Amino acid sequence: MARAFLVVMDSVGIGGAPDAERFYNGDLPDLGANTLAHIAQACAEGRAEEGRSGPLNLPNLNRLGLGSAMRLASSVPFPGLDATPEGLWGCAAEVSPGKDTPSGHWELAGLPVPWNWHFFPDTDPAFPEDLSDFVAQAADAPGILGNCHASGTDIIARHGAEHMQTGAPICYTSADSVFQIAAHEETFGLERLLDLCRVVAPRLHEMKVGRVIARPFVGKPETGFTRTTNRRDFAIAPPAKLLTNWVQEAGRKVHAIGKIGDIFTMSGIDTLKKGSDADLMGHLAEAIDTAEEGNLTFANFVEFDSLYGHRRDISGYARALEWFDGEIGKLLPGLRDGDVMVLTADHGNDPSWPGTDHTREQVPVLVAGSGQAGSIGARAFADVGVSVASHLGVSSDGPGRSFL
Repeated sequence: MARAFLVVMDSVGIGGAPDAERFYNGDLPDLGANTLAHIAQACAEGRAEEGRSGPLNLPNLNRLGLGSAMRLASSVPFPGLDATPEGLWGCAAEVSPGKDTPSGHWELAGLPVPWNWHFFPDTDPAFPEDLSDFVAQAADAPGILGNCHASGTDIIARHGAEHMQTGAPICYTSADSVFQIAAHEETFGLERLLDLCRVVAPRLHEMKVGRVIARPFVGKPETGFTRTTNRRDFAIAPPAKLLTNWVQEAGRKVHAIGKIGDIFTMSGIDTLKKGSDADLMGHLAEAIDTAEEGNLTFANFVEFDSLYGHRRDISGYARALEWFDGEIGKLLPGLRDGDVMVLTADHGNDPSWPGTDHTREQVPVLVAGSGQAGSIGARAFADVGVSVASHLGVSSDGPGRSFL
């Protein structure tokens, strides 16, 4: 019986979204954003030399068709991303009205978002007074700090000392539908932060805010602050069944790796493993070795997005891509006969683009282990989930069309 591995390379967009002009980073539309192409261009021009050197080197993803997918999506070729693909390859565009994590993942799992998300205005303050008062009361604090659009690392540096002195949580947002709460793991307490997010999440979800995100950090004002890996997303629940439910209701198991449990509020998920991307790669290797026949492993590798895309770190993003390429290349030979691994992304986050937010882009769809090679063409995000279900022999009721 077949197994399936669905691997999301968080934010590895390839440009060419047909509606990119409708989505903005600050005052600039996303038209022309291309995460992979602009990283490759910077590498080729010697502008991404921190911790690595030379043209972007992704031989394993390239053999699966990454360069071909990028040319299909955005008509952009780059040296080092040209190879004859050995698997099925294509690109996919999103129809959900967002460029955020839940929208991308839900639609990849066969469920386009049926509503418009609530976004907070880029004003100071960003949050309505009654919401700010509610969060402060839930935190048993004199108020909140931040209350604006901001980069997470910047706002912690700006307000970390005052937060430690007053106990007021640092609250901020972005161009995504998110309400983020940062607090010191030691002086405020990690469990207290998580409890605060649990309490306020229903209020935000009623507003159709996609996620409340706990952003714990450590450090001191005199030496600086660092965010920890104990981030937790409290996402709004999917409004209908999707891939994880389809698989589980067919009597199969769904093994989640990384943020998947948070994104789907554990709906349709049997096991969950978390950690750094290095940890997650180990968990994925273990799943390839041990996952039961007929079951789904669904993984998200977030550090492209969280550590490098939002921080506009081109060199770091290139290093992460090359590391991932090398590690996934070690795992591919472990696929069994009948297994399929689909590698894709949920949105873009072009580190060369102004602002610090996601970018509206198409994403690659690369299929290893199918025994087939060639283009699957330009697809919809929802085709991915329906295709995985089809491979597993599981009934689906999403709007997608299978390419398998």
